[in-house]
Amino acid sequence: MKINVALLTISLCCVNPVFSQVRLAPDNALEHQIYKSGLIHSPLPLDPSKSYETIGLQKTILQSKSLDISSDLSGWSHSGWGQMTYNTDKNISGKGSLKLAFATSTGKRAVGSPGDPDYATYGNARVSYHVGGENWEAYNRISFSIYPDCDGARVVNMNLTFENDQTNDKPGYNRPSGSHLINLKNKQWNQCFLDIDEYQRDHVMRIGFDTALKGRDRTTGDTAVYYISSLELQQIENPEIVSGWMPAVNRIVYSTTGYLTGSPKTAVVNIDKDKHNGAFQLINTKDEKIVFEGAIKQEQTTLGTFNVVDFTAFNQQGEYHLKVGEIITPAFLIHDRVWDNSLWRVLNYIFCQRCGYPVPGVHSTCHLDLCSRHDGKMISYAGGWHDAGDLSQQTLQTGDVTFALLESYNKLKETNMPLAMRMLEEAEWGLEFILRNRYGDSYRASSMGLLIWQDGIFGTQDDITSVRVQNLAFDNFLYSGYEAYAAMTINRDPMLQEYLVKVAKEDFAFAMEKFKKDGFGGFIHFYEHTYNTSESQYMATISWAASMLYKLTKESYYAEIAAEYIQYTLDCQRKEPLKDRNKTKGFFYRNKTRQSIVHYIHQSREQVYMQAMVALCETQPHHPDYSKWAESIRLYGDYLKSLVPYTAPYGMISSGVYHIEEYKDSVGFYNLHLFPPANAKELYTEQVKKGVKLDKEHYLKRFPVWFNIFNGNTAIHLSVGKAAAICGRFLNDKELLDIGQEQLQWVVGKNPFGQSLIYGEGYNYPQLDSFSSGEIVGAIPVGIRTLGNEDIPYWPQTNNACYKEVWVTSAGKWLSLIAEY
Repeated sequence: MKINVALLTISLCCVNPVFSQVRLAPDNALEHQIYKSGLIHSPLPLDPSKSYETIGLQKTILQSKSLDISSDLSGWSHSGWGQMTYNTDKNISGKGSLKLAFATSTGKRAVGSPGDPDYATYGNARVSYHVGGENWEAYNRISFSIYPDCDGARVVNMNLTFENDQTNDKPGYNRPSGSHLINLKNKQWNQCFLDIDEYQRDHVMRIGFDTALKGRDRTTGDTAVYYISSLELQQIENPEIVSGWMPAVNRIVYSTTGYLTGSPKTAVVNIDKDKHNGAFQLINTKDEKIVFEGAIKQEQTTLGTFNVVDFTAFNQQGEYHLKVGEIITPAFLIHDRVWDNSLWRVLNYIFCQRCGYPVPGVHSTCHLDLCSRHDGKMISYAGGWHDAGDLSQQTLQTGDVTFALLESYNKLKETNMPLAMRMLEEAEWGLEFILRNRYGDSYRASSMGLLIWQDGIFGTQDDITSVRVQNLAFDNFLYSGYEAYAAMTINRDPMLQEYLVKVAKEDFAFAMEKFKKDGFGGFIHFYEHTYNTSESQYMATISWAASMLYKLTKESYYAEIAAEYIQYTLDCQRKEPLKDRNKTKGFFYRNKTRQSIVHYIHQSREQVYMQAMVALCETQPHHPDYSKWAESIRLYGDYLKSLVPYTAPYGMISSGVYHIEEYKDSVGFYNLHLFPPANAKELYTEQVKKGVKLDKEHYLKRFPVWFNIFNGNTAIHLSVGKAAAICGRFLNDKELLDIGQEQLQWVVGKNPFGQSLIYGEGYNYPQLDSFSSGEIVGAIPVGIRTLGNEDIPYWPQTNNACYKEVWVTSAGKWLSLIAEY
């Protein structure tokens, strides 16, 4: 008997008074989609109508030049798997196309580098058009169409590569070459483009189209075919900006999702003076009536002079436009549940990243034959969530996301029960993975870098048994805290609760034994995102985990550990003011030597400092050190407030204070900056000096210092936003709570590019680098990076890793921050 899950869900919601009294989401269309998905048991449908790409196709073309594909394929070459032919069957407007066809199986094992042999694909199929050094500076876009005809392929994509002669760098351009991932729809023509305004293109050598062979999902056919047609150079009007703090001309940048009632409501305007009268209007979309008016204010900040509109005083729930002159924004919400739409969408993304589970329209049950080995035992590593755009896994990353889902459940269970229960279900999926990968002797399967789909059959050539296994004290401390929190949260499975209490205590004991023996460090695998952990963060983590266990068990041993180990972290906090105008203090050093300050470049757990302090204050309010903990929270909160002016009129929180010679802490420096160039110290100094000088030794950086592929700001500033909200809640400080809200607003459009970084959320969201699982509603990337050694935001259309790569860590940070409101 086949059951229609969507209809069953609707029926249940119609008869259940608990459900019928609750709107799933403020967005009516989204609510209907949620029901049709069975409350996110199949993916939400994509809506490309509001995407960056659809909006970009509407731009005016001023001139163009066709790059015709001739029948003899003159100028084209092929490399890698498959073959290239000319085709007239699949064409647009009678123009022929280039056909790239290849078998989806090579019959060989995927082999990578000697240091990481299982992080590999089966190769590539590539075609290249050799331009011969032409000057394309008269054009700022490449337009083309692709028709994938790939039997059984649920996910199809291609990379466009662009290469200029790199022997002669020319000022005024950001890059001479690049690779751009294009997510495609199978068995139909896809009109695509890449804006190349930032590319040096005075001597273009070639452009190429390629796709990787990543193994076969269950439905994948024997061959893959891609047709490429209608190549054209274009000059478009008003290309998008890709770097800097000033929005594009005649643009209003705002939170495209909307604004929480009672929170700051501002937008940044860059509209020619002759196109407005100095005022703005807020218009209700229901009747198009003006509900609020105000003057555009000019603000001089450390970034320059900006025009800002402020409608914070308006708090009536509804859907609105902003209007300045003739420029009108798309609709957005003012609502006390404004972020619920995004919670559903980001939850959808997390669900679609499930490993070892058949995700409809994305993949079948996967990676059953991916295993770890330890002490004569073997565990399948299928489960949890794929970490990013590839198919890698990190158990602790799954732990982080599981904790965020549980936080969301606890926050939502009184206000949105359907969403809360779905958060709980997804958390239980992650929790099962964390528990299943315990070997029971302090060791755990910890991570795997992976790029391929496997056949799920044991004993075939694509079996992998190289999943990393380790006994790491830091990881076990965090697991114990997450397990304790889960035991206090999940009350519908008493036996699971009982087991969670047991393993939480065991994992804490394993961690303490290892820590007392080996001390800090022990981080072996630099691909795991605990490698950069500082001593002060480590001790805060021990304290927080101990507080969770004390809250769970009421055993004084854990309270004593929590209070004892936080002292090290307190000793690392800067209590003496710097010699700057603001007398800055309150930040944390990596360790007691105070050579370097705590920073992050990719993954961030900065919130743990305040989680630990607040947990101590809440669980041990009569402890003699209570005042020290409370003062630490106040100091750190004041520090965060001091950072706000440096990114005004935007709300993104700055990376923070840097010492000019932090590289002298060589251990901390190279643990943080993986794969550093030979001149890393010089680059560090140059980047730091691009910030704001505070005193002779300290600078304020808006973005982190970074010089490798691991960069992007989303997890970093959302973690700090979480810390601000934790402080604000404890101190009853609205200014700190507002800092957290501003981090959310930055992500969904109140940034210089006016783009939402969450696919399907708000407006003007770009394609993201999700080369394994395809475009997914709610996907959120690593985040906005900087241009070169500058301290300015950089967010080009060019879609590649790591900044535009989707990441479950960013999704978890999003849920965790919203759980504070």
